[in-house]
Amino acid sequence: MKEDGGIPTASFAEQVDVAAVLGGDGTMLNAVSRLGDFRKPVAGINIGTLGFLTSCTDEELDAFAESLTSDNYRISERTMLQATVLRPGKEVEVFTALNEVTLARGETGRLVSLGATVNGEFLNRYKADGLIVATPTGSTAYSLSAGGPLMEPGANVWVITPICPHSLSQRSLVIGDDSVIELFPDDHGDGAMLFTADGRDNTLIGPGDRIQVRKSPRVFKLLRPNGASFYEALRQKLRWQGL
Repeated sequence: MKEDGGIPTASFAEQVDVAAVLGGDGTMLNAVSRLGDFRKPVAGINIGTLGFLTSCTDEELDAFAESLTSDNYRISERTMLQATVLRPGKEVEVFTALNEVTLARGETGRLVSLGATVNGEFLNRYKADGLIVATPTGSTAYSLSAGGPLMEPGANVWVITPICPHSLSQRSLVIGDDSVIELFPDDHGDGAMLFTADGRDNTLIGPGDRIQVRKSPRVFKLLRPNGASFYEALRQKLRWQGL
């Protein structure tokens, strides 16, 4: 679908050199989902709230445009997650996420039991509201709200973060991004759980289903002006104290 005079999404990548997205982090995640296998750089203009995923604010747009025309920019490549829903005997669906994937309780109002493996080895059984697997880019989003650590965007790691775990000893775990993670419901009495990618695309997960999470072959390319600092972004957007 496209508006009159627009470019169909299917042929968008063939006709443009850069995609410009106006909005905040939610709009950027929406664009990631809609653009599919788009492999060219994306410039995000923040007119939303936090804007961790954007290139500049609307007030900085003129300076950012100047940096593009003078080749004073860099491309920040962000790793992405690929999550495959496995039902006994077949693959059901494949999702791609820039921030995180989540397996959480569905309609039940109580804690659920979830299991996780890493590279085929059993990791843990969690009694919690759910589990998050986040990229470094996503470490400033849902995982952070659930108590997970902040990670540099270029770090070659994932983080597994439980959501409101019943045990105080169940904490976030940082692992290499070459790992293969599997998440699965661990109690048939919990009913269907909800799997979500980047807070948007979702599906119900039943007993016997598994979610296999690995590094996606797709990379998100975010345009950034030279000199832009992740640490400065943390100070500004999280309102840390300056010197």
